[in-house]
Amino acid sequence: MYKKALEKAIASLHSEGRYRVFADIIRHKGNFPNATYHRPGGTDEIVVWCSNDYLAMGQHPVVLQAMHEAIDTVGAGSGGTRNIAGTTHYHIELETELADLHGKEAALLFTSGYIANDATLSTLVKIFPGLVILSDELNHASMIEGIKRGGGSKQIWKHNDLADLEERLKALPYDQPKLIAFESVYSMDGDIAPIGAICDLAEKYNAMTYLDEVHAVGLYGPRGGGIGERDGVMHRVDIIEGTLAKGFGLMGGYIVSSATMVDVIRSYAPGFIFTTSLAPVLAAGATASIRHLKTSQVERAQHQERAAVLKRKLAAAGLPVMPSVCHIVPVLVGDPVICKQISDELLNDFKIYVQPINFPTVPRGTERLRFTPGPAHTDEQIDDLVKALSTIWKRRDLKLAA
Repeated sequence: MYKKALEKAIASLHSEGRYRVFADIIRHKGNFPNATYHRPGGTDEIVVWCSNDYLAMGQHPVVLQAMHEAIDTVGAGSGGTRNIAGTTHYHIELETELADLHGKEAALLFTSGYIANDATLSTLVKIFPGLVILSDELNHASMIEGIKRGGGSKQIWKHNDLADLEERLKALPYDQPKLIAFESVYSMDGDIAPIGAICDLAEKYNAMTYLDEVHAVGLYGPRGGGIGERDGVMHRVDIIEGTLAKGFGLMGGYIVSSATMVDVIRSYAPGFIFTTSLAPVLAAGATASIRHLKTSQVERAQHQERAAVLKRKLAAAGLPVMPSVCHIVPVLVGDPVICKQISDELLNDFKIYVQPINFPTVPRGTERLRFTPGPAHTDEQIDDLVKALSTIWKRRDLKLAA
């Protein structure tokens, strides 16, 4: 009985074209985006086009040196939870850097961005009785899960629709606790939230704001503080959540806010209290990465230039590149099975690695390939990618852009 239920669940994913296959790869230190793909029966040299290490900071000499020094100084593990031997000076230094990056009083580290969202949002519901969370309909799964786990009242507002958000806020009592939860860069469509306008509504209707900047920190703003910093509205957001695993190239998540807010989450969130802290070596690397990107504009400029070039060449080839105002470059396929097949063909025939993005990550019928060009992708690699996609589109007789 149990085995049949498990087999049925997996068979369902296969039939819908949603079964996920993990690519076994090894990145080449100092030579990203090149990697070795371990396939059944051998290996291939490939080019990675879907890494969230957007700036290749996971390969940067400054980061690697800091991590070597940390592991030589304190060893590998952290020793426990933050409360029980798991707080080191590396953690304190990193939280200080993060608070400074966002201009907030305090920061709190988590083991991932997912846990940061889940733990914080679920805890806020318990701290503010009667809290209503107004969540953008395209928010990340971690935000959705945190809101659900909190068990409080929630409303889903239309994506980036200020009129719909205001109607919902207006209908709630002014004195009722309210939290607007949204992202800055939406990673599947590549659009950006109007942060300042959302803060205007929050102030007008007595609501708090919770901003997920995971796909923006390190990448935007004069010091890499995200879209909030770029747009000059970072100080107006009550809680900012970010990751160390994308623009900064490491692992972990965090929130920044007032000292009191951070103290409350630190003291009440089970997802923080009862888990082993980040290894000091990761904290040291993240601190080095943040410090570097606070002053260096080179990586951010190259990143934006590469994304613009890829978008332009995809469009010139007539491929259905979706509109994007950021570094995300999605190409619409619209069918989960075909999307997976194209991904396989790119890897097997052209040595190009990109994962298919299917439901539930995106709505059915909008399945896509999501490319994340970085500073190290060359013109030749971009041309090879466009040529490979054009070849596949032609031999499959797929629809080109109008």
